[in-house]
Amino acid sequence: MGRSFPLLIVIAWALAVGPAAAGPTFPKPAKLVPQVEFWTRVYSEVDTNHGLMHDSRDLEIVYEIAAVPENLSRRGRDRKIKARRSAIKANLRTLASGKRSGLSAEQKRILALFPSGVSNASLRKAIGQVRFQRGQANKFRDGLVRQGRWNSYMRQVFQDRGLPLDLTALPHVESSFNPKARSHVGASGLWQFTRSTGRLLMRVDHVVDERNDPFLATVAAARLLRENHKRLGTWPLAITAYNHGAGGMQRAVRKLGTRDIDQIVERYKSRTFGFASRNFYCEFLAARDVQLQADHYFGKLTREPPDRPESVTLTHYVKAGDLAAAFGLSTEALRRANPALQSPVWTGQKYVPKGYSLRIPQDPMRGSAKAVLASLGSNQRHTKQVPDRTYRVRRGDSLSRIANRFGVRESELVALNGLRSRHRIRVGQVLKLPVRPGSTTASAPPAAIPADGLYTVRRGDTLSSIARRFGVTERDLLATNHLRNRNRIGVGQVLELPGGALRASPKLAQAGIYTVRRGDTLDGIARRFGVSRSALASHNGIRNANQLRAGQSLNIPAR
Repeated sequence: MGRSFPLLIVIAWALAVGPAAAGPTFPKPAKLVPQVEFWTRVYSEVDTNHGLMHDSRDLEIVYEIAAVPENLSRRGRDRKIKARRSAIKANLRTLASGKRSGLSAEQKRILALFPSGVSNASLRKAIGQVRFQRGQANKFRDGLVRQGRWNSYMRQVFQDRGLPLDLTALPHVESSFNPKARSHVGASGLWQFTRSTGRLLMRVDHVVDERNDPFLATVAAARLLRENHKRLGTWPLAITAYNHGAGGMQRAVRKLGTRDIDQIVERYKSRTFGFASRNFYCEFLAARDVQLQADHYFGKLTREPPDRPESVTLTHYVKAGDLAAAFGLSTEALRRANPALQSPVWTGQKYVPKGYSLRIPQDPMRGSAKAVLASLGSNQRHTKQVPDRTYRVRRGDSLSRIANRFGVRESELVALNGLRSRHRIRVGQVLKLPVRPGSTTASAPPAAIPADGLYTVRRGDTLSSIARRFGVTERDLLATNHLRNRNRIGVGQVLELPGGALRASPKLAQAGIYTVRRGDTLDGIARRFGVSRSALASHNGIRNANQLRAGQSLNIPAR
């Protein structure tokens, strides 16, 4: 009984939705034809110096092709697009008011784009649906050329897994087959995996990001698409789920009671099912068609030759520079062959990790890759990765200030932490700090505790860095100094170090006078000079310990 209830739910849901309709693998319903034709224009007719001003819901309505030169600044392009959109909206507003006579030529042209007898309400709705879509024709052409490097490998991967080979056209939609493509939401690589989805299928961290390796990302994409199809039952839904998520598409099917992609595109409403998700399947169909008719749209193209690097698995951690030298390559050539390795590897902050499958351009004169690895000296083969060093961001910090504090470059911090912007860090955020292989920074022996057991906080100090410097724990520092907040210490504050002598310097002892410093407490000063708290308070007429202030002179009673 425990298992029958979920099964009944599944059966009831399947009966409500109905079986997946038999038919072509990638159907093109009549309702979606205008959308497919729109994206065909985007990919084959309009270049990136132009764009289509169109209705976001009815893609048959294209108001104009606007020139937006790429050599304009981003702000300049935005201004130009905004001005054209505002002009179209103004004309729609006039038409929506009911005016049908005495129209300008532009207003007549816009009105003619709508069905005869269009209502004012429909025109008012169209005002909020004016959208700009930049052309992609030149990028698509470049993508067709680049596709030659991986096309045979992709087709083999998809064939081996029993997947339709047409799916290998999807990177045209995602990245124009540019393995260096990055999106504003953090998607990366040829197949544009987000960090969260990528981590489910690949290694994604600050040392290796397999999303950027076209070979590894292709295997991951095939796995994801196959799983989507298994969950959703049709390829239109599985492809849309590549953008919107399988869970999102399952909700759409349940809500509407249909697996028909045209019904879902037209009727499904969700905060996250926006323009990109509604159009994703149509974009795929258009990209597939343009790819199949590439000669018709772009003339005869010369594709890049297949990329067939040799691979060898590392049995140790090794510097990238040592590997490049061993294989007789420049570091840049090795980097081009291994786009999954992150910037810290190439700047020397991390080793190429053990177990990594290194790709090397084939060279028949070089000999086997395993033999080259075996020739590495024992001092070039390391058993451990360079350890991470971290810093927790505090109020008032900036990336440049942190970089100066630790003697590193801002660009290193940005790359090592995968930051999208050097201006976006937050209080409490833990940043990784560069550590060079061979550096003693991470494993230096603790400094000797000063004779008086005291340490004056300097600019750039944190409680954790002080603890590491003297080989003590943060907890002991907090307890010894009666601190409640590990993030609240200030420059000039005097801290007692656990295990220190806690005695005054000879000069202070002789003078019998102590000048209060920032962060001092009555208890701390009393312990420092080996006197009781009550004796110190009585000797200086202190009734309230909170009256203590920086710069105040205290008489130290004799012991």
